[in-house]
Amino acid sequence: MTGLMGDDAAASGLMGDGAAASGLFAEDLPEPSGRKLIVQADGGSRGNPGPAAYGALVVDAETDEVLDQEGRTIGVASNNVAEYSGLIAGLEMARAIDPGAELEVRMDSKLVIEQMAGRWKIKHPDMKQLAIKARALVPAQVTWTWVPRAQNAAADRLANRAMDGDPMPSRLRPEVV
Repeated sequence: MTGLMGDDAAASGLMGDGAAASGLFAEDLPEPSGRKLIVQADGGSRGNPGPAAYGALVVDAETDEVLDQEGRTIGVASNNVAEYSGLIAGLEMARAIDPGAELEVRMDSKLVIEQMAGRWKIKHPDMKQLAIKARALVPAQVTWTWVPRAQNAAADRLANRAMDGDPMPSRLRPEVV
């Protein structure tokens, strides 16, 4: 699922995976490190919109070690805004860990996965802005994977913990509030 996407993606206003989609040229990209990281992200709101939070973690694909994780509230927002916020946090953590790593992004939000992969159009203006922000963080090699909710439990736990008043700051992004 890596590489440029077809006409449907171009029609959405966002191109497919990786560097071409973010407007970066080859000389702007970090050297591939050979490392593979997994970003798991989730978001939720209690009410839609309602009090919202996200959870995100970055895992080393070879060792399954959690390299960083974060769960934060984002105020009153829709579930989709919370999902995108989790994605952005996960991509920022992955970039801080290894900007040249290949990524697999796993989320239980079919909407976010399909939109970021360029297969579904992004119609809502707020979602377009969040997708543009996320797209700017995507490395040259990324795979977008939808997973069932049960396989995204760690990110879900972080989001719910934050909504319950016990947020977990990232070690790499402590300045984010």
